[in-house]
Amino acid sequence: MTSEGQREPTAVAETAGGSKAILAALTANLGIGVTKLGAWMLTGASSMLAEAIHSVVDSGNQILLLVGKRQARRAADDTHPFGYARSRYYFAFLVAVMLFTAGGLFSLFEAWEKAQNPEPLESWVWVPIVVLLVALAMEGASLRTAIREANEVRGDLGWFEYIRRSRSPEIPVILLEDTAALVGLVFALFGISMTVVTGDGIWDAVGTGLIGVLLLTNAIILARETKSLLMGESATAEDLALIRAAFAASRLTDIIHLRTMHLGPDDLMVAAKVGVPPHSTIEDIARDVDDLERRIRGSVPVARLIFIEPDLRHVLKEPDA
Repeated sequence: MTSEGQREPTAVAETAGGSKAILAALTANLGIGVTKLGAWMLTGASSMLAEAIHSVVDSGNQILLLVGKRQARRAADDTHPFGYARSRYYFAFLVAVMLFTAGGLFSLFEAWEKAQNPEPLESWVWVPIVVLLVALAMEGASLRTAIREANEVRGDLGWFEYIRRSRSPEIPVILLEDTAALVGLVFALFGISMTVVTGDGIWDAVGTGLIGVLLLTNAIILARETKSLLMGESATAEDLALIRAAFAASRLTDIIHLRTMHLGPDDLMVAAKVGVPPHSTIEDIARDVDDLERRIRGSVPVARLIFIEPDLRHVLKEPDA
């Protein structure tokens, strides 16, 4: 017997929180990107160009995350009977690709070009320093918003563990982006300050190269985590324990096998084969399955799709999966 639960709207708190962090980052990056571009045009500092591209790419990334959240709300249809919730994972993966190609590789190329012909900063040398200091403050505010949103859902998990175990991609992506942005600004400030102090443009190239390496490292981390989500991750250990507890509290305690998979951050599929008591009637089985589904949804609200297959363990020809 199988049973499919009714799909419910995404949890308001989580959706609003993720969107708030994305919009805060987008606003900061658009303003900072234009300012950095102006500073590069005045001074010719390659670190400022790399940081301007970094901000522009980050802005595109945030737009992609918003598009993914919007598409994920589309209703299921004949082509996609399980819905479009996985769109959030797909667009988060595109963020990693964009960060790798448009950000990291461009910065490394610009660093190589600058290293071939290093030039000192001779005019408007104070402009990039002021711009970077202002950008540090704005990026810090954006990161603070993301941290506040993450603290509402990460519980006792450490930051690295939260990023690895989160089934919602938006806030971890923003956390990594904003952290990389702050570190990148420090690298740019280092390169430009050393260029001003020493008069040697090679330091500008060094700062640009460090930004490129930082972006590539961040992109690899994002690609790895979002790939895992895109392929389909199981329920968290906490949710899986709650699901097993729901089985234990029902009449269908004999779990032959249990499989879970996140179709999206707020869409968990639960599939199980269970042993039913001998001589059970169809009415008994239907009543027990309905009761079990209610218990699972009550314990784990994101379990939207539940499929229960009753069987008799002693007639199974396959070993326990």
